[in-house]
Amino acid sequence: MIIYPAIDILNGHCVRLYKGDYGKVTKYSDDPVKTALTFKEAGASHIHIVDLDGAKTGKSENIEVIKRICKETGLSVQTGGGVRTIKRIRELAAANADRIILGTAAIKNPSLVQEAVKEFGKKIVVGIDARNGFVSTDGWTDDSGKDAIETALFMQSLGVQSVVYTDISRDGTLKGPNLEALKEMIEKTDMYVVASGGIKDMEDIRKVKETGAYGVITGKAIYEGKIHLKELFSYS
Repeated sequence: MIIYPAIDILNGHCVRLYKGDYGKVTKYSDDPVKTALTFKEAGASHIHIVDLDGAKTGKSENIEVIKRICKETGLSVQTGGGVRTIKRIRELAAANADRIILGTAAIKNPSLVQEAVKEFGKKIVVGIDARNGFVSTDGWTDDSGKDAIETALFMQSLGVQSVVYTDISRDGTLKGPNLEALKEMIEKTDMYVVASGGIKDMEDIRKVKETGAYGVITGKAIYEGKIHLKELFSYS
């Protein structure tokens, strides 16, 4: 199972939101690149980066920072947030991002997903952010009314191989992941599922691995000292 330490970028800072609420922000660092390098030095091989400004506005607010992380760390970068055009996908691919996440765009513009998969194949990942089993979009500010599992199966039919599945109600809470919803996503689809939301300690990491998840994302537990980096990155 791949471990993805998370860097969420808002106004150029490394932050975490509570349950996806832009009004409940905790800032942890003024330098996301330095944070990424700290993860690398501790043994990380992969990293998950979200442009929170982009997720909300659809504009490429933090693209230069993301490019620097790709270039200066050499880590395998999985990134999303405001990726809503083929031009942006190409820009991130050119910056050596290994996995590019389509969230809102995938829900609202399936033809973009088809075009992206045709050009970039397994680099394209769909982000399904769910609240009570239904997909949210636009930086988690809008509820689409679409069922999360049905959405994943539709994306699978378009050729998408991987999904980042986030339970919004758990994200940033340190209350543990929604294992039942995660298991359902894994069992009902044939996709590589990366779990996100609620991780509080190494025991949660172990529980996620037991579900058969392809990967797990953890952010706040790292920043709050609940998980120690060397222990995290030595676990597989």
